[in-house]
Amino acid sequence: MTALDPRDAEEIKSLKARYFRYIDTKQWDRLRTVFTDDASFDGLWASAPTPEAFIETISKNLGRSDVVTVHQGFMPELRALDADRARGIWGMEDYLTWPAGERAYLGVSVPGQRGIRGYGHYEEDYRRTSDGWRISFLRLTRLRIDPIVGDPGEQPVYPFVRASTDWLEQVDQHG
Repeated sequence: MTALDPRDAEEIKSLKARYFRYIDTKQWDRLRTVFTDDASFDGLWASAPTPEAFIETISKNLGRSDVVTVHQGFMPELRALDADRARGIWGMEDYLTWPAGERAYLGVSVPGQRGIRGYGHYEEDYRRTSDGWRISFLRLTRLRIDPIVGDPGEQPVYPFVRASTDWLEQVDQHG
């Protein structure tokens, strides 16, 4: 493996940023655009043989409005495999919440569980396509999972600005 051209590295970083944003803002159709047609997946709720199967599973598990997710990826290590293929590892942290007692995570149920905070890495392969770099293999590995349990109590309603699903596509508009 060799060093990746800095322009390619930046494109892959942007690709991964879109992956996280599309999941957290529940943009399932757009999520499909970050994968090659033959992409495969491992280490998630269940291995998925196709992008469509992955998106079907993730949208079923995370798609409801009462399920909130926050995914962060950082410290990418990216290497070229050849001119059109690359490999990377990303440190990651995710925070997922759902109604208390409603579900287990990876088959483990904790009384009063209402979410998880997880830590680990994404291991990925990328391939350059006619539409730019795409993820061709994605594996989520974990170092630790902490359950979120207990009654969150009365939650204040903060008047924060919600994420825009098309901010980058807007031209000469603010808001």
